[in-house]
Amino acid sequence: MHPLGVLWTIGVLVALYGASMLVPALVAIYYDAGHIAEFLEAGAIVILIGLSMMRFGGGAPERLTHRDGFLIVALAWLVLALIGAVPFWTTGTLPSMVDAMFESASGLTTTGATVLSGIDDLPRSILFWRSMQEWLGGMGIIVLAVAVMPLLGVGGMQLFKAETPGPVKDKLTARVTETAKLLWFLYLGMTVICAIAYDLGGMNTFDAINHAMCTVAIGGFSTHDASFGYFDSPTLKLIGVFFMVLAGINFTLHFAAALRGFSLRTYFRDEEFRTYIIWIAVLVMLINFLLLSSSDDEAIDVLFNVVSIATTTGFAVSDYNLWPAGATLLLLLTMFVGACAGSTGGGMKVVRILLLFRQGLREIRRLVHPHGVIHVKMGNQRISADVTEALWGFAVLFIVCYLIVAVLVAISGVDMVTAFTAAAACITNTGPGFGDVGPYSNYQSLPDMAKSVLIFGMLLGRLEIYTFFVLLIPEFWRN
Repeated sequence: MHPLGVLWTIGVLVALYGASMLVPALVAIYYDAGHIAEFLEAGAIVILIGLSMMRFGGGAPERLTHRDGFLIVALAWLVLALIGAVPFWTTGTLPSMVDAMFESASGLTTTGATVLSGIDDLPRSILFWRSMQEWLGGMGIIVLAVAVMPLLGVGGMQLFKAETPGPVKDKLTARVTETAKLLWFLYLGMTVICAIAYDLGGMNTFDAINHAMCTVAIGGFSTHDASFGYFDSPTLKLIGVFFMVLAGINFTLHFAAALRGFSLRTYFRDEEFRTYIIWIAVLVMLINFLLLSSSDDEAIDVLFNVVSIATTTGFAVSDYNLWPAGATLLLLLTMFVGACAGSTGGGMKVVRILLLFRQGLREIRRLVHPHGVIHVKMGNQRISADVTEALWGFAVLFIVCYLIVAVLVAISGVDMVTAFTAAAACITNTGPGFGDVGPYSNYQSLPDMAKSVLIFGMLLGRLEIYTFFVLLIPEFWRN
């Protein structure tokens, strides 16, 4: 391992994150919103910390191994979540460090669970910081999922590693930088278009920018206590649905489509995309059917809420906590499916669920044809035994981790419905759950122990499970 190289890389990320704290200070100056000094001081201190880490690291590393990569990814999310809590704490917005860490981790991992109330009355600098955390976290997720994780051999995109450049001589190549740059342009462009659409649809400019950042990041933080329901506009709801679905698609697919003039054929040739669209459509129809005689929600509200949960965004336009048990159970299961691999969405990812289903069908067919050679395929590509084994391992670890988080939250004194849905909402990075943490409630009432466990759940879900557990293996730390 190269600890100084790891330190230097983390230092760069910390310095950049500190620089981002200066943006809310500019927002505060423009809107005369207060907390200017706090953001400037926090940004300056964090930048100095980052530069000091770079200084002690001794310069850019010439070589980073697999193990360095795992350590950088895990430490980056933990350190940045901790640093992101500083403005919430120093401004007095969240005097409790646990609450500040919870809000920061939720933003950075694009979970969207909040401990804040009275959001409409918060200074615009704080509101912008929350949204920007989600936006930066969403970009980080895409770069990790598409450019970094395949090089480490983990993550949803490992399913396509035959088409993805792997580590060359055990080091991360410059290809990561090139890929990240292209993804930034695509992500930024989508955010700008979304903000313009919201602005034209009737939002004021500040709300449009904030909601665009949180929509494209699939984060779900809003500038209002009533979430997206505050606007009560069918046009804005449809715009939100469109961009949530768009952000839930694999960003490499967006890039491939862009090279072909955004041809729809490029999208529909992708099997994960087709499954994703069909799954959302079926889910919307099923829940509409279940709500026919038991809810006053309009069809557009049902569509918005279902898409929000299916993409793990977490916006809400009505209280789906009041829907019948069958509908809420479907929403809970939908959290675990999540969006596409290589997107800003959470959950287990559509491609994993699809391949697990096909692997199950293959085992059934092998019972009928015990000597047959039956392959699991994704499009025209055969999925190797190594990948299917990794899939089953991931699924088991994901469910076990979810159950452990849920039980620990319940032990802290939380009722069963709240505990198990809060755990699901956090480990899948969805945000709102059911019970006391429903869409029109928040996580403030939970004990500090429960919040601490859920912080771990958010980070664990965002790290794709394996990235965390590999650090616990003694062999990882041996030379």
